[in-house]
Order: sequence, then structure tokens, then C-alpha cells
Amino acid sequence: MNIKELYSIYKQHPCITTDSRNCPKNSIFLALKGETFDGNQYAAQALEKGCAYAIVDNPQVVDGSRYIFVQDCLQTFKDLAREHRRQFSIPVIGITGTNGKTTTKELIAAVLGEKFNVLYTEGNFNNDVGVPKTLFRLTKEHEIAVVEMGASHPGDIKTLAETAEPTCGLITNVGRAHLQGFGSFEGVIKTKCELYDFLRTREDALIFINADNDYLIDQIGDDEEIWLSPYSTDPDKQYSCISGEVIECNPFLKFRWREPLMTLEEEGRSTKWHKVQTHLVGAYNIDNLLAAIAVGINFGVDRKKICHALENYEPTNNRSQLMVTEHNRLIVDAYNANPSSMTAALQNFRLIEAPRKMAILGDMRELGDASAEEHRKMVDLIGQCGIDEVWLVGSEFGNTDCSYRKFNDVEEVKAAIAQQQPRGYEILIKGSNSTKLYQLPELL
Repeated sequence: MNIKELYSIYKQHPCITTDSRNCPKNSIFLALKGETFDGNQYAAQALEKGCAYAIVDNPQVVDGSRYIFVQDCLQTFKDLAREHRRQFSIPVIGITGTNGKTTTKELIAAVLGEKFNVLYTEGNFNNDVGVPKTLFRLTKEHEIAVVEMGASHPGDIKTLAETAEPTCGLITNVGRAHLQGFGSFEGVIKTKCELYDFLRTREDALIFINADNDYLIDQIGDDEEIWLSPYSTDPDKQYSCISGEVIECNPFLKFRWREPLMTLEEEGRSTKWHKVQTHLVGAYNIDNLLAAIAVGINFGVDRKKICHALENYEPTNNRSQLMVTEHNRLIVDAYNANPSSMTAALQNFRLIEAPRKMAILGDMRELGDASAEEHRKMVDLIGQCGIDEVWLVGSEFGNTDCSYRKFNDVEEVKAAIAQQQPRGYEILIKGSNSTKLYQLPELL
């Protein structure tokens, strides 16, 4: 059975589930496999619960006409999602990057939501299962889509771009993350720029690009076939880019922005700046905000509505999030961590005015052979930030030569908090998701 035939069955049963515990009546069960499970083993159970069909890739479980055998369920899932995406001629914005892609995705969705019915990735459903799930949420009511794409190995973005078929794209940045999977920083750049490679195959493709990022600019080179929408914080580039600059960040970021001076001059409009007070912590977020502005301007969102969307966006996902408790004020950025994002968080924390500062920092995972060196560099940076109390969590930080207080895991930190309740601190909480530091705010 080819994909078009399979898609015709999907149109009659337009709901795909990959979880045998959630089987809506007349849906289609698709048997995915993971490290600790094999969906093929639950196909019969899914049919009993109400699924109309079960798509499987183990011929031994096939038992009747309601089973559809394919060679690879995951590939079929992606192929079906691409076929569904092709039913819609709307703009699709693909977003990837080492840091900031989820925040940027949400900011872009907020800005576009001022004018359009927007479909966008929920949470961080950005892998080869999450992207198809996002695409299957597309309906005729949607006018534009924003699809986040994550990667930890070469070829990941290529596969996701071929599934989502974006019409335009944005790489937030490239940094030293997932080096264990990518092999090197050059491998990170090459993989993220697979999005550019895909867009080069489209005649009408548009790339939103940080004109201050030399790594990304170098990947574009002299390619005159690609349309670019640049943004920048460099005053020397204000003539040709959406430009912006930080006004203050203590702790919330306030900034100002304006359109390219050449555009304003050509249209005879005022060159005044638009000022925006955000609910985001961290000056590093200005790049994410300018990216959202560039997208909004390109799709004709009113300038005042762009500012309104950015002023009213509030993070709720442990990213650049401020929490005020009975005892302390917390800057929670505990969803992920790598050398570039940790450096940005610490440099921003250094600029924040507070009588007493504390940092609880967890290991940066998946750095491979570079891990020891990167954690040592981070310890050196911590020493330059004027932090009164530093707690380091995890074996990688534990192996560094420093006098900061160290903990094996988050459970030891919880015990220390119970014995020694920190009070009156501005506390930065930052670490890879697997260190589970997101469990700490309710205790502080």
C-alpha cells in the first residue's frame, strides 16, 4: 500500500494515535518503537479499544484486515504527515538552532497570532515524532504554521525539513551542544544548516537571519537565489536590517526596535523607535525578539500589534522565567543547558542588581570528549560573576577543581535546602533537563 492509498484511509479516520492507552473510536493506531517499548505488541489491544486500523511493521502480529503492514512505522508516520501537510498551501516557517528555538517559536506564534490563525509546535515536540504530530494538527482553519525542529545527530534537520517542507526558515544560532552526537562544532553548524539546504530547493524560499552571526552568514555566502530578511543589534547594520538594542534588563528585558532605515526612507515613514517592555529575563533574548519582529513585518502584522504581542508574552516553561517566592526571587532557566546558553545566562546574571546572589547550576550533558574542558571553563566564568553562593550539581561539575559546594544530584540539593533554607537571594537555576533542577523552585 503506497502513501496516497494510506492517506485516503487516514481521511476516513483522521486521527492517529501512537499510544495504546489513548485510542479514540475509529482512530488509527501506529506502532512506534523506542528503547524500552515496541508498539507492535499493543496493536491488538488498540483495536480492541476502538481503533479502526493498526499500522504495524512486524508481520508476526498481523491478524486480519484491520492490520496494515508497512516496512517502517516511523518512516510511514513521517511520510503520511508530509502528505497531510501537502494538502495546505499556507506558509510554513521552520525553526531550528542550538539555543532559543522554543522561545523564538512561541514569540513568532504570538506575533503572527495578532493577524492569523496559527498552528505552532506545542512544547518542544520537535523531533521525528513530534514534528509529524504537529503537522497532523493542521486544519483548513489554519492560515500559517510555525514548526520547531530539534537535532542531536547529523541528518536530523534534513529529515525534519523534508517532512514539514517549510516555505521559509530561521536558525536562531549555533553553539557547542550535543557534541557527543554531532562529533564537533562544525558538525553542529552543518546539521542546523540542513534547513538552509532544503530551502535552497524552493524557488520562493525566505530565510530570516541574524546578520550578526558570522557562522550563519558564511553558510549563505554569495547565494543570490535565497531571499533574506535580516535582523541585527549592530548599529552599523541598521540601514539594511530590522534593528534593535537593549535599553535595560533588571531583570526583565526592555528594548527598542525599528525597521530598516532604507525601507523607512523609501516609504517616507518616521524613523522613530518602537519601545517594548517584555516579561523575559535575559538580554540574550533580544535576538529571539528581533527574529519574531522580522517574521511579523514580513507577513504584514501591524507594528503596534507586534509590540503588543511581545509585551504580553509570558514564559511558563522554565525558560528565561522569573518566579518570586516567599523567600527568594528566582531566575529559572532549567529546561536545557550547553556552554553557549550557560555562558549567556551567567553573563546576564552578572548584570542584574541584587543584594545577594546565588546560582544553582547543573551539568551540561551530551558534550562528549569536550565535557571536562567545557565544565572547567564554566567554573572559571562563574568566578568572574560576583555570585555570593554557588551550588554545582552533577558528576561533570563534581570533577572540576573548585571550592564551590557540590552535589551528586538534585535529591542532595533538596536535602540541603530543607536544612539550610536560602533566604533573600536572587537565584539563578540553570542546567540540562536531565539534572531535574526544575524540581527546585517550589522548595525555594
